[in-house]
Amino acid sequence: MINIEEHKQLALSRKKEFKKLTLRLKKWPIRKLDDTVHLLHNQVFAKINCLECASCCRSLGPRITDMDITRLSKALNLKPSVIFERFLRIDEDGDMVFKTMPCPFLDTDNYCKVYEHRPKACRKYPHTNMVKFSRIIDLSLKNINTCPAVYQIFDELSKIEKQ
Repeated sequence: MINIEEHKQLALSRKKEFKKLTLRLKKWPIRKLDDTVHLLHNQVFAKINCLECASCCRSLGPRITDMDITRLSKALNLKPSVIFERFLRIDEDGDMVFKTMPCPFLDTDNYCKVYEHRPKACRKYPHTNMVKFSRIIDLSLKNINTCPAVYQIFDELSKIEKQ
């Protein structure tokens, strides 16, 4: 089982190191960075079971789109307006997000009650397999605190970069 508090302390202890790393990685050719991060993503996620952690579902409020509401509405057999009223709010940036955290669809065993219909932001998280990773490297740097997989990817990138 992943101890998320220990993970956060470890991530915090390497924050400055990883910040400097991102500045160096931004100088890599886009294709090289993508290929390297995608390979590491696949290796790390072959070993990590997100159900042991669910830190993202407990602490990050994903941006919810109209398409997400439509998908949730159909899955839950509720009107979109009811989905909004029960589960969503508009944040300070004008984005729709969940009213409460942890996610209202996170079950006690860390399974998602609407997994097949979950929001796009949840489907894409932690974004380490995205094309043009350099565009979201700063977001990924923030995600090392939340996601042990992202931390491991940065740890491996640090080792590669030192070679």
